[in-house]
Amino acid sequence: MSITPATPASRPASEPATAAPPAAPAAASAAGPSAPGAAFSPLYRQIKGLIVQSLDRGEWKPGEAIPSELDLASRFKVSQGTVRKAIDELAAENLLLRRQGKGTFVATHHEDRVRFRFLRMTPDDGEPVQSDSRFLECRRMRAPSEVARTLDLRGGDSVVQIRRVLSFDSVPAVIEEIFLPGAQFRGLTAERLAEYTGPMYGLFETEFGVRMIRADEKIRAVAAADSDAALLKVAAGAPLLQIERVSFTYEDRPVEMRRGLYLTTHYHYRNSLS
Repeated sequence: MSITPATPASRPASEPATAAPPAAPAAASAAGPSAPGAAFSPLYRQIKGLIVQSLDRGEWKPGEAIPSELDLASRFKVSQGTVRKAIDELAAENLLLRRQGKGTFVATHHEDRVRFRFLRMTPDDGEPVQSDSRFLECRRMRAPSEVARTLDLRGGDSVVQIRRVLSFDSVPAVIEEIFLPGAQFRGLTAERLAEYTGPMYGLFETEFGVRMIRADEKIRAVAAADSDAALLKVAAGAPLLQIERVSFTYEDRPVEMRRGLYLTTHYHYRNSLS
C-alpha cells in the first residue's frame, strides 16, 4: 500500500490544510516522496497504511497485542485521535481486534469471529457449525494458465493443489479445489493437512506466515456432475451453488484461488452487505 501525503502545492491557498502537519514527519517520511498528481489521502489513512505495513512485515504477529494508541501516536508524531481513527478502520476490517480492558490485538484465523468471515455456509435452522474435512488430494504441479494469471505467477511457477470434502454433522456439503503459490507454501503436504485439527486458514497463518485479509467471489448455480454427485451423495444433476474465490493478503496480494461446490439442501450461503 503506497501512503503519499499531499503537498502544499496540491491544493488552493484558500483551502484549509488537512494533510500531515509539520509535527508529523514520521508518517510523511515513511511514505516516501510524493508523486506528481498523487491523490490526497487523509492523515489517519496514512497512519492506517503504516500500521498495515508493520503487520505485513510481521512486526506484530497474529494474536499479539500492538502498541497502545498513545505509543503509536508518539511513534508517528500524530495525535492519539488520528491513531484511534486508523485503528477503528482496521478493527472494522477484522485486521485488528479490540479487547475491553486489555488492548488491541492482531486478528487471527483461530478466533471464531474471524474464521466465520470466510465460512459462509449456515444451517437453515441455526448458527454456523464446525466443519470436518476429508482431503482427497494434495500435490504440487505447474500452475495452469488461469491459476497463474489469477495468482500473479509466472509461467512455469509451481502451485499446491488441494481437493477436499467438507461435511457438517457428518453430512458432506462442500467440495473444494484450492490452489496456493508453491513458493509460499513449501512443506505443505497431505500428511500435514490431515493431522491439523484447526481451520485451514489458521494453518496457513501459523506455519506459513500467510494471512487471508479479504476475498472476491463469483457465485452461480450449476448442476452436479456425476463425480461430484457421488462425493456429495446426491443424484447427478442436483442443483449446487458454485463459488469461485480469490483471497488476498496484505497489500492486496493474491495468495489463494478456490473453487467450491455447495449443497444447499439444508444450508444457505449467508452474506452481510454494508
